[in-house]
Amino acid sequence: MSNSFNTEDTLDVQGRTYHIHSLAPLRKTHDLDRLPFSLKILLENLLRCEDGHNITRAHIQALLDWDPKAEPSAEIGFTPARVVLQDFTGVPAVVDLAAMRDAMHALGKDPKRINPLAPVDLVIDHSVMVDHFGQKNALDLNIKLEYHRNKERYQFLRWGQQAFENFRVVPPGTGIVHQVNLEYLAQTVFVRDDNGSLHAYPDTLVGTDSHTTMVNGLGVLGWGVGGIEAEAAMLGQPISMLIPQVVGFRLSGRLPEGATATDLVLTVTQMLRQHGVVGKFVEFFGDGLDHLPLADRATIANMAPEYGATCGIFPIDRETLEYLRLSGRDESRIALVEAYARHQGLWRDTGARQADYSDILTLDLAGVVPSLAGPRRPQDRIPLDQARRNFSDTLDRFLKEHHATPTDREEARFADEGGHAAPGVDDSHEKGAVEYEMDGERHLLKHGAVVIAAITSCTNTSNPAVLLAAGLLAKKALEKGLKPKPWVKTSLAPGSQVVPAYLQQAGLLQPLEALGFSVVGFGCTTCIGNAGPLPEPIGNAIREGDLMVAAVLSGNRNFEGRIHADVRTNYLASPPLVVAYALAGTMAVDLYQDPLGTDNQGRPIHLKDIWPSQAEIHRLMGTSIHSTMFREKYADVFEGDANWRQILVTESERYDWAESTYVKNPPYFEGMTLDPEPPEAIRDARCLVMVGDSITTDHISPAGGIHPESPAGQYLQALGIEPREFNSYGSRRGNHEVMMRGTFANVRLRNRLAPGTEGGWTRHLPDGESISIYDAAMAYREKGTPLVVLAGKEYGTGSSRDWAAKGTRLLGIRAVIAESFERIHRSNLVGFGVLPLQFLPSENAETLSLSGHERYSIGSLDDDPNEVTVTVEADDGVRREFKARVRIDTPKEWEYYRHGGILHYVIRQLAS
Repeated sequence: MSNSFNTEDTLDVQGRTYHIHSLAPLRKTHDLDRLPFSLKILLENLLRCEDGHNITRAHIQALLDWDPKAEPSAEIGFTPARVVLQDFTGVPAVVDLAAMRDAMHALGKDPKRINPLAPVDLVIDHSVMVDHFGQKNALDLNIKLEYHRNKERYQFLRWGQQAFENFRVVPPGTGIVHQVNLEYLAQTVFVRDDNGSLHAYPDTLVGTDSHTTMVNGLGVLGWGVGGIEAEAAMLGQPISMLIPQVVGFRLSGRLPEGATATDLVLTVTQMLRQHGVVGKFVEFFGDGLDHLPLADRATIANMAPEYGATCGIFPIDRETLEYLRLSGRDESRIALVEAYARHQGLWRDTGARQADYSDILTLDLAGVVPSLAGPRRPQDRIPLDQARRNFSDTLDRFLKEHHATPTDREEARFADEGGHAAPGVDDSHEKGAVEYEMDGERHLLKHGAVVIAAITSCTNTSNPAVLLAAGLLAKKALEKGLKPKPWVKTSLAPGSQVVPAYLQQAGLLQPLEALGFSVVGFGCTTCIGNAGPLPEPIGNAIREGDLMVAAVLSGNRNFEGRIHADVRTNYLASPPLVVAYALAGTMAVDLYQDPLGTDNQGRPIHLKDIWPSQAEIHRLMGTSIHSTMFREKYADVFEGDANWRQILVTESERYDWAESTYVKNPPYFEGMTLDPEPPEAIRDARCLVMVGDSITTDHISPAGGIHPESPAGQYLQALGIEPREFNSYGSRRGNHEVMMRGTFANVRLRNRLAPGTEGGWTRHLPDGESISIYDAAMAYREKGTPLVVLAGKEYGTGSSRDWAAKGTRLLGIRAVIAESFERIHRSNLVGFGVLPLQFLPSENAETLSLSGHERYSIGSLDDDPNEVTVTVEADDGVRREFKARVRIDTPKEWEYYRHGGILHYVIRQLAS
């Protein structure tokens, strides 16, 4: 390695000597205090990884010369200390590694060259589904189902655990990757033992879940990437990136009584999304951090994808050390974190000099009010006192779209504040309500009914304050005789096993269970689409009445069609508000004015009567949470339960691809040669999908349940698999045949080529036949016709789904032409050999009069152009042209594209 800035040094802490790359020598010639915290971490990363090839002196100098106001233009390579995976995205990553070993063998090279070079942790957390709920044994029942459904996947991961070096698996039933990362895996300062020589440097990472950013709250720089990028990082490839702009977010004051960390994060998300921070770092600073616990910081950091930033990072300070201590980290590591951070200028003190930022936003925490976000996007914050009106307006729009008369719309309004009425109403269907029977009782289900109330793991269960608040509210509600409405599916999915431990210690687990919030699993549930089925009478009533019902969840994602196919509106809320809406049973309630119900004496009970005070919450936090809980729960974190230990696998360096419907050898490397072929020209392509703005990776990538009549469902049934055994798309991400059939098959996708439809439909051209997107793609493939996608703004927002790119490529789509792209998805498209093109400013498919029925040809890419000419030819022979910007942003990305993708590039590099 090079050391052109002479920064190699040592640091002595408690009798141990650590080798470091010190920033101190650079302070003699550069004003490092002007650099934001996050860029100092990147600077150290470049200094330590300088090799004269991937990382050069010029790269380091470019970072030292960073201009906060300039548009990003300087490319650097970021080498993360480690990689984290969750199982939905991790299984295909391990599948690809196994396939790469086969490809290496086919090239006549040693398969063992394919091995993670950076430490990799895979947390199995996305496979549990909420089939059972509202009962004390729900956890055990759901775990049994999870192992039954995922046996083949888990066998494959057990093989990977023994086959690959530097690869660990956290078994099912432990927790969600973000919380396990925050509470256990993260080090803040990473230590590598190199033959007895200790090396210390900032803990950095990338992860295959976009909410990897939660760990930014601990001062750890990292963000979500697609599985393709993650695999490259695992294999030692620096991640190519432009030195970003950094937006500073100044916090002052402290949260008022009644406001929670969830309310704060929804406010921050709204502010940053409105400001525009896509592709930028966000860094929080200011004296408000003195009053912001680390759990609150982690909650804000978790939502970085929702406000559009690459990361949302907090500096290292006293609160960081206190959290490391509380979560059971060694005192020697805590001492190292403080000493290292102070030495490198990464430590925050109150009143410290403000760094230079590309822009600054300011928030006084005292102005935060209770809020929700919805009904379809996490950035659409709604003050709680406006929630009823928001839903009412949403319902009006829904009824207008469904051609209801004004009288129908008025009658469909909420007949009473509770959203329910006496049974036996003959004309209930016309009034937006359907009578149903469940457990021997009859009820009316109406527009606005809350049918899912989920305290789900992704955002808030890392935060004891809001969990204890939910428990306190449940306890007080129970004492008043309140219960959730019978149509509400309630669930509690903690992010780690520490959560029920401290709820039990506080005496709050039992009240939550009594209200139906029993622990249903340790993993990602409702906000990933694993809400599980609604009770059959509820689902039937919703569909019979075409009712607009709601879910209220404490997660971070509420995109259309994501939570449950029958639930059209979804609201993000704090855990105590989730409990409150379960009690109310409807969105047709003003929680400031209307009662939640009545007590045992028939007296109305309002939310203010049972809302816990900050003093109550803080008192319980001081007496119920101990570092011993963390140490005990994480003592055997990689061992797993008896179910995991009983899975038998064969030891081999290459995987024996058995007949499995979960894991199949993908076709990516068929016919691969040691030298890349030039990319094939795109000529006379047809448009497969034409969509508008805000198309998310949920619209593109397969997610949720598999419908029996869908192409994926028909494929599985042809293999003899009954619909009850389908499991979810996420669980079958290791099977490319299932996944490519589910690409662009979201039930809420509206393809403009197939007007009047929702779901995976398109028009095959030139005959105009309306068929499934998959069937059309296969028909085009038979004729050798390349395909394109036309899209609007923010194409590919949402989770970092590698299958949104893989499925796109396997369908034969060669290019996506959009008004703008989400950062991760654009990168993933390039990483899988799909060309991202961007309309020029003020142009789009509409202004260019593109119908999607034309044939598209794209100009030469021989000289890595910034722009290309797209030729459009109608079926009547009329030709026209427009310019498009090539969104291959860096020289490294051009290398990946010309190799056919990042995996092909890595294989060839390792083979040579």
